[in-house]
Parts: sequence; structure tokens; C-alpha cells
Amino acid sequence: MVKIRLQRQGAKKAPFYHIVVADSRSPRDGKIIEKIGSYDPMTDPATIVLDKEKAEAWIKNGAKPTDTVKALIEKAK
Repeated sequence: MVKIRLQRQGAKKAPFYHIVVADSRSPRDGKIIEKIGSYDPMTDPATIVLDKEKAEAWIKNGAKPTDTVKALIEKAK
């Protein structure tokens, strides 16, 4: 199963996330299929950069976004 989820980057106590499409069996920071955006919760307000067309295309093809990514997609609209 393919999921749209967050991949953690950044230093300790300074997280930065990539929004990626990955196989659900791969580890959180493991192999990805495609990077479709980024999320920086440390800025005020939080910065969300998302390629909406790619996200919609992956969802139409059967990819399931996690709860957090689903909320980020809604905020990015």
C-alpha cells in the first residue's frame, strides 16, 4: 500500500519534514517514491509547501494520506 506521509529531517529539537509518497512497509526515513512538498513547524506561522496537483494525482491513484498529512493538505488549500 502506498502512503503519503512525513519524513523527518533537521536537528534535534528543530524538526523539518518532507511530505513524501512511500510504501507503507518502508521505514519513516527510508526509501521514498516521490517528494511532493515540505512542512516547517518551527516558523511562525508554520510553512507548508505542497504540490497540490501531485498530491491529488497520487490520491486518485490510491495513495492514502496519514491523518497529519490530510490536515496539512486541507491547510494548504
